Amino acid sequence: MQIILNIFHLFLAVGLIGLVLIQHGKGADAGAAFGSGASATVFGARGSGTFLSRATAILAALFFLTSMAQAYFASQVNEPEGLMEGVEAPAPAAPGPVEVQQGVPVVPGMGGGVSSDVPVVPSAGAPAEGVPQAPAPETARPETIPEPGSDAGAQ
Repeated sequence: MQIILNIFHLFLAVGLIGLVLIQHGKGADAGAAFGSGASATVFGARGSGTFLSRATAILAALFFLTSMAQAYFASQVNEPEGLMEGVEAPAPAAPGPVEVQQGVPVVPGMGGGVSSDVPVVPSAGAPAEGVPQAPAPETARPETIPEPGSDAGAQ
């Protein structure tokens, strides 16, 4: 229904533009003095003024009515749904027992076995067996800072 109304509205608009362009303006009476008299026209001796003006008024009224009908149909349209409206979220799976392999928790169903690319983190309590331990770096301790006003720092 709305597509038919849009097409009809378009034809009315084109027809209305055509009728307005065909009509003579107020200053077109000067052309009648040079042989373009209205005595032998299709529309009669009064000319095409009344026929074209009536047709223009009818098309303008129909154009106005179709504009109002389109506004009514546009107000009846529901708001568009959002992207996530109507999508049901999957129910979260019940958490199962967490497996711990080589000190790393493994999520069930993810297949995190020994062939994983994730390096194994040793537990903090004891060093892992067979892993060489690097010595702790020695930090240089600053010498004692002399008291302000003493001559020990001035040499």
